Amino acid sequence: MGIGESAASLKLVIFDWAGTTVDHGCFAPIVPFMETLKRLDLEISVADARGPMGLQKRDHLQALFELPSITAQWQKKHGRPWTKEDVNRAYEEHFVPLQLESVKKCSQLMPGLLDCVGFLRERGIKIGTTTGYFEEAAQLAYEAAAEQGYAPDFKVSATQVPTGRPAPWMIFRNMEALNVYPASSVLKVGDTVPDIDEGRNAGTWTVGVTHTGSEVGLRQADWEALPADEKQQYAEIAAAKLKQAGAHEILGSVAELPTFLPQLQERLQRGEKP
Repeated sequence: MGIGESAASLKLVIFDWAGTTVDHGCFAPIVPFMETLKRLDLEISVADARGPMGLQKRDHLQALFELPSITAQWQKKHGRPWTKEDVNRAYEEHFVPLQLESVKKCSQLMPGLLDCVGFLRERGIKIGTTTGYFEEAAQLAYEAAAEQGYAPDFKVSATQVPTGRPAPWMIFRNMEALNVYPASSVLKVGDTVPDIDEGRNAGTWTVGVTHTGSEVGLRQADWEALPADEKQQYAEIAAAKLKQAGAHEILGSVAELPTFLPQLQERLQRGEKP
């Protein structure tokens, strides 16, 4: 019995965007965060800047302000603690325009994505998406992806729901719009801990991807140039974080998803639930 032919079957796959289906290494979000803090004369490492990746972007920026190193730098520079108004001003004046420009430059589809999408389409599995982008940035990502042949059935961004990840509302919005239930017939695929938390909080199956995502944080050419042992080290570190968050399966990229789905279907038909 194929996928989608029984009541206990996969009906919907919900993909993340940057680091999962587009933007190898998840650079469209990280570059604006780094530049925003630089403009404020605040120093941060790339690893620390990537730490909250997957959250709604305003929440991500506030999480960076909450880091002890940033808090201390702000206090020294301004003689007072930072406020939420300071975060909002930095977000609106610096981050938003930087993010819009960055999305335009970093929306190349992941290798193997279109084959994966074709595999799902052939089996009648619907395709949804969630993203931490605000609506205007998300729209740019959608348009760039559509030009390359990727057009999901439903799309929702973090600013279109009451709360972004790790809350489950974007997943529930997909399920409602595409008329898919129960949650055990849904799979969430992403490259960050908030992606996995989002799926677990929604009661769906979850898959974490490592090679293309923010935890590894390398552009495709840089990843491919690594020796095999270094690739393994990067992948193992990323996998450990996603497993700790509760991912049901870890894959290198979305290109590997078609090989995993028959295994998931067998689990569903045995009556297993997320």
